[in-house]
Amino acid sequence: MRYIGFMKNNIQPLKRLSLREEVYQTLKHNIVMLEFQPEQKLQDKELAEQFGVSRTPVREALKRLEDEGLVQTTPGSSTKVAPLNLEEAKQSFIVVAALHELAAKLACNSLQEEDMGELIKHNQSLEHAIKTRNVLKAIEADEAFHSVFLKRANNIELERVVKQTSAKIQRLEIARFSSLSSLASVDQHKEIINACRQKDAALTTQLVETNWLTLGEALTSEEESK
Repeated sequence: MRYIGFMKNNIQPLKRLSLREEVYQTLKHNIVMLEFQPEQKLQDKELAEQFGVSRTPVREALKRLEDEGLVQTTPGSSTKVAPLNLEEAKQSFIVVAALHELAAKLACNSLQEEDMGELIKHNQSLEHAIKTRNVLKAIEADEAFHSVFLKRANNIELERVVKQTSAKIQRLEIARFSSLSSLASVDQHKEIINACRQKDAALTTQLVETNWLTLGEALTSEEESK
């Protein structure tokens, strides 16, 4: 498996008294961005010292991340970052594709002309990011594209579930960015935009699902892991 190197982790002492969410979000960011590598050990004492907090909020954050599948803890052993598991990723993409298909179905009839402009803008940003091999910008642009549908779907629970499942997907995208070198996703986004303009909800939802499943196939290809 090939990984992309990034800067040192961005953990710094925290100043505010309410720390649980900040500790959690910072650790999650480091894991998703591969600043903590898959299977890297995570010592709560060491992390607490880096944050400048007690071990309690760190332990709570690690438990939340374990529940989300980003951290693994073995009884009698140290906690570690979860490995990249291609089979689990394949299953995750099926779920994510279904969630975004639902978002598109709920949003399609509510899309405005300004939404069309947003979709075009984000897809152009994705195309540029892929051509310049900017992994973070590519992920950001793709997320922004699909967020247009999530926003118009106007379903808080759907947004919550999508956000909860996106971290594992983003970590895989960063780890295997070479799979995104093709502009297939950009072309698929153009088809989605055209379907939206035609007010064809059935075609739009079908194309959105296909877009996510195609991305999943590219990122979980066994050939890429060799």
